[in-house]
Amino acid sequence: MTQTTDRAGAAEARAAAAVPDETGQFSHRQIMTILVGLLLGMFLAALDQTVVSTAIRTIADDLQGYDLQAWATTAFLITSTISTPLYGKLSDMYGRRPFFLFAISVFVLGSLLCGISTSMYELAGWRALQGIGAGGLMSLALTIIADIVPPRQRAKYQGYFMAVFGTSSVLGPVIGGFLAGQDQILGLDGWRWIFWVNVPLGALALFVVARNLHLPHRRNDHKIDWPGALGLIVFLVPLLIVAEQGRTWGWTDPKSLVCYVVGAVGFAWFFLAERSYGDDALLPIRMFRNRTFTVSALSSIVLGAGMFGGILLLPQYLQIVHGSSPTVAGLQMIPLVGGIMLGSITAGQTISRTGKYKYFPLVGVALMVISLVSLSQIIDADTSVWALAPLMVMLGVGLGFNFQPIILAVQNAVRPTEIGVATSSVTFFRQMGGTLGTAAFLSVLFSALSDKVPAAYAAAQGTPAFQQALAANPDQARELQNATAGGGDLSDTSLFQRIDAVLAAPFKDSFSSSIDLVMLIAAGVVALGFIVLVFLPQLALRTTSGIQGQVAPDGESAEAAGAAAPTSVVTPTAGAATADAGPDRDLPRAGRHEATDEHPTGRHEAVSEDQPTGLQSLPADHLPQGAGRPRD
Repeated sequence: MTQTTDRAGAAEARAAAAVPDETGQFSHRQIMTILVGLLLGMFLAALDQTVVSTAIRTIADDLQGYDLQAWATTAFLITSTISTPLYGKLSDMYGRRPFFLFAISVFVLGSLLCGISTSMYELAGWRALQGIGAGGLMSLALTIIADIVPPRQRAKYQGYFMAVFGTSSVLGPVIGGFLAGQDQILGLDGWRWIFWVNVPLGALALFVVARNLHLPHRRNDHKIDWPGALGLIVFLVPLLIVAEQGRTWGWTDPKSLVCYVVGAVGFAWFFLAERSYGDDALLPIRMFRNRTFTVSALSSIVLGAGMFGGILLLPQYLQIVHGSSPTVAGLQMIPLVGGIMLGSITAGQTISRTGKYKYFPLVGVALMVISLVSLSQIIDADTSVWALAPLMVMLGVGLGFNFQPIILAVQNAVRPTEIGVATSSVTFFRQMGGTLGTAAFLSVLFSALSDKVPAAYAAAQGTPAFQQALAANPDQARELQNATAGGGDLSDTSLFQRIDAVLAAPFKDSFSSSIDLVMLIAAGVVALGFIVLVFLPQLALRTTSGIQGQVAPDGESAEAAGAAAPTSVVTPTAGAATADAGPDRDLPRAGRHEATDEHPTGRHEAVSEDQPTGLQSLPADHLPQGAGRPRD
């Protein structure tokens, strides 16, 4: 009786503290408790990007720094992108908890300081600090869920992340537009609350994570790859700067050329450092011998470019052509967000039930291509938002089919001790693709506008309706002439919402046809992702979490501790094809422990409840509460 009571008490204590049992397993209740903190952190980072982009012009006007407003975005982008792979590697070495807590703390501090900025220079500096925190909130949340949930069950939990991502995409413009539109709230400028709203949410996330996230960690001695980190900074900073500023400077401007040269030197430096550090490298070169990792990295770059480049312009179209406010445009994007959530949840539930993930990215890419091509055919100045809605849903479903299955495939294919660096690397490649795609598509858009706008107005000059509108609105005619002369400076498109509809029509027609061109190019870029993803191996999904896999004895692959079949050889049943037949492609061979179709987690994985598990081979101070003290 006493033993039963003790066991019940220990189970309740573990549930309250959200630590695993003696086998390293978490209950659904514990997973959901931890998930609350992870989702709050991800929500903060995702919301911040859309909130600030909506209000940046109001902020720049108030701080008298209109010409510097781009740096508030660029500074955040640089630090969040660079810090992403650093979080992944360091958390593999020293544990997730301290770095996730650090990321939340830095993000909250940066938000607080952004709200008290008195100049655009200050705001850019504090946004850079915010970005350091945001880089960890995104990648570590996906890594931690891999630590506590086996791949076979993980997909259904990852659907929550897509729900948060989608919700923030809608709420961001709504909240940003509302707060930026308030002259004062509690005696302070309304836009400052855009940053301060992060503080209580961040404090709540910090409390939930600090109280509930206790993951056993098997610390490994490693050298920290500082030369590689420095090389990455030298490579990425000029690349990201020219991606953001190149359209303004000119792609062949001396400043742009300097960025290219410095970036090339940084890349060479980074590559040499990664080769010399081997397994201790920030991004070990040998990981590219893993076919799943390489395919996922390449597809993330391509899909990131097409995905973010295409999605970015839909709100632009709604605001400039339809005259929607940022708040209304955010609400009009609900069909896209609904599609993302539907696709993610459907993919997650199906993968958990069947164990098959490969076909979701392929189907998702096909849906994205169809929707982007269709959008390029129907978008014009008079297209109804309701006509766009079904295609936005289709595009969203395609995105939902791609986001999490690719992350899941990578996490399943690498050693449990490398989940952090693998997850952060794929996230990093997607960010880079999005940044480069956005820069490229905006350049295409403005290049097309510079040709189409003058031609459209030249053609309109001969129409009686246009001549009558010019005569009736001489002041607007002068504004229009200044804005469109030689292609014009179209940085302030609000002019075309103020002037007579007849005078604005040629510009809106030109903008719509330019959007059509960008959508068509985005479809072509995304189609390249289909070709890449054809080579993604379908591997059996592990039935053990990252924590359980990490306790495999030294010298054995993760499979010997119950990992799945991401090995170079998978013994098929009669008539079945191998999942990936190539030497050393995904994980080292596990000899007689290799997985089969009948035993997808390895022949020797099953252990009865009363037998010792790999977790019991750890020192006591590495075990969860109830069996010892948690490491982190």
